[in-house]
Parts: sequence; C-alpha cells; structure tokens
Amino acid sequence: MDDFIKVPSEIREELKKEFLDKGLNWLQDELKKYDPIYFETVDLNNQQRLLRALEVCLFTKKTYSSFLNKAKQPRSFNAIKILINTSREQLYNKINNRVDEMMEKGLLEEVKSLIDFKELNALKTVGYQELFDHFEGNTTLSMAIEKIKQHTRNYAKRQLTWFKNQDDFEIFLPEDSEKIKAYIDVISQ
Repeated sequence: MDDFIKVPSEIREELKKEFLDKGLNWLQDELKKYDPIYFETVDLNNQQRLLRALEVCLFTKKTYSSFLNKAKQPRSFNAIKILINTSREQLYNKINNRVDEMMEKGLLEEVKSLIDFKELNALKTVGYQELFDHFEGNTTLSMAIEKIKQHTRNYAKRQLTWFKNQDDFEIFLPEDSEKIKAYIDVISQ
C-alpha cells in the first residue's frame, strides 16, 4: 500500500463544495492541471478518486502520482490465490435470497435510521442507495428491492470479470473443500 499524508478535512470539504458547484468537468480540469500523469490513468468519472488526488496535491504541493508505487516491501510468505465460483444461476439465486434475508432481518429499518447520513461515502453502496431512493419517494419498496438484487448481481459479474483477467489463481466449486485443502497442501510445500 502506498503511504499518504493525512489531509485536513477543511481542504476536503472546500473541494467538495467547489465540485458540487462547478461539476465533474471542473474537477477533471483541476486534476489535469495539478497532476497530468495521474490524470492519464485515473477513472475520470470516479469523483471520489479525483477529489482524493486533488486534495493530496493541494495540501502537499506535490503530485498525487509521486506518492504512488513506492518500492514494494518483500513478503515473508507466498499468497495462494483461490477463486470459489459457482454457476451463474446458482450465484444469482444466492444473491436474490440473501437480499430477501437482509430485508427480513431489518435492512429497511437500518437504512431509515441512517437517512441523515446518506451523503457519507460508506452509505453510497448497493443496498443503501436504492432504499434511500425509496424513502425519497423515487421508487416503490418492491422496485428498490429488485434494484438491490440487480445491482448486486452486476457487482458480482464485474468481480468475476476481474478475476478472469487474472492468471494466477485456481477455480473451485463451493463444495470442493477437500480439493481446496489438497491444493493448498501441494502449493505450500
């Protein structure tokens, strides 16, 4: 992990105000001005990353990219990477059932109790955003629940796509616990 200095919250708040007032294009232009190297690699639609980079630039008077990719520390271990996967149909059924279970166990009440904090980054996630929309009258509860399921399935699909672009892991089914143990034993020797 790269080390970054802690930026005073006043800088972050001022940048957020300017961003809300001037928009994403302004934020992109500011980052390009202060750190053209990072500008070329960052997701230009990810306002959180843009804000973070810009606040570091403004506070440290250095480019954000100058803090990235410092020398890697040697590890005293080798990672064993395993992907536990299942059929898409089973995965989607599990996601749908899990969302239903979360609703039964009080997700709606939890989200309702957090409405005053909905602008926090931690609450800009699947499950919260859809229910905040419901509480604001933008959607029915049943539509919000269906959106939670859909957005969770979309997220799972993106995760699987990411894994498929990696080449240093083994894939197992959830019921393959004995095969997983055997694989770990062989690799760790």
